[in-house]
Amino acid sequence: MAASDIRRLHIADREIVLVGTAHVSQSSIDTVLGVIEEETPDCVCVELDSQRLTALRDSRHWESLNIYQVVKNGQAPFLMANLTLASFQKRMGLQTGVRPGAELAAAVECAESKGITVELVDRNIRTTLLRAWRKTGFWKKINLFSVMFASLFEEHKISEEELDRLRENDTLSAMLEELGELLPSVKGILVDERDTYMAHYIRCAPGHKTVAVVGAAHLPGIAAQILHPIDAAHLAEIDSIPAKSGFSKVVPWLIPGAVIALFIVGFSAGDTQQLKEAAVAWVLANGLFSALGALLALGHPLTIVTAFVAAPITSLNPTIGAGMVTGVVQAMVVAPTVRDLEKVTDDLTSLSGWWRNRTTRVLLVFFFSSIGSAIGTFVAFGWLKDLF
Repeated sequence: MAASDIRRLHIADREIVLVGTAHVSQSSIDTVLGVIEEETPDCVCVELDSQRLTALRDSRHWESLNIYQVVKNGQAPFLMANLTLASFQKRMGLQTGVRPGAELAAAVECAESKGITVELVDRNIRTTLLRAWRKTGFWKKINLFSVMFASLFEEHKISEEELDRLRENDTLSAMLEELGELLPSVKGILVDERDTYMAHYIRCAPGHKTVAVVGAAHLPGIAAQILHPIDAAHLAEIDSIPAKSGFSKVVPWLIPGAVIALFIVGFSAGDTQQLKEAAVAWVLANGLFSALGALLALGHPLTIVTAFVAAPITSLNPTIGAGMVTGVVQAMVVAPTVRDLEKVTDDLTSLSGWWRNRTTRVLLVFFFSSIGSAIGTFVAFGWLKDLF
């Protein structure tokens, strides 16, 4: 690791040693352990929150996952985003030979073994993802989601030259930087806000000497901000989950409202044949596309039938999506086994693994049947306009 990846800063009588790392690099692990050994700090700060530290320390943490409750409680999109990022890092780790985040876990273990205080200074991952989602416009959300989903289908083999570069950089932050070029608002939340957040908590860490271990891409931003106190109001704002905008609350009801209005118009006109045709068009378009989505996810036959029946109903009630219903049914009739839960991390590394593992297949059922229902709604709406 280059000397430029270690920065020494002074604030009054305190000394802060910033160590920029790559999350899939053996040299980063060696450097982190060496710095802690040589500096003997009072505190070690790491770019983690409690959830990510638990995941790093316990490779079997997926075994406690209750996929049924995840889908039922509406947390499937959040879990799928987490798994997509985990899949990317896992594949990079397999090609570099180092588990992603191993240097962060090593820093915590080393500090604890020496009785040094450990501070987790990164923002909660759920807050970060929800801020990115709610502060992004509709079309940019579609763009962001498509980029993340497309990454599942990439069988990207990297060259030796790329491997060398990966070992010298924070790969996840590099990926987020690329996303930031496409969606600047997302970069601001995923990278810049976290720089501010971590700079504050590193600055506030106890003791006279602090070693802070962060991804290399965060090093410039943290170093630029850590010397100056961060406004409390700004800190509170970037650590909050924005409320849904009034517009975003209304939008999901627009098409159902328009569809219901068209049916009312048809009913008022007294043309029962037209009403029957409209009802059939609504059921077939929603049901068939959602069922096709469940089929693409290799859902159980009962799940596919459920998608056909549920989608025409849930499309008129945005509070309950077709994916929630099909996901719950899939989790009940093809319940993940202990072996599925044990192999989640390994199965994330291949496209076929997402379909093979019963746990991730529930998420695919949720995703594809939801997309199918959305497509069916727009198709059906077009048919209804023509009918009336």
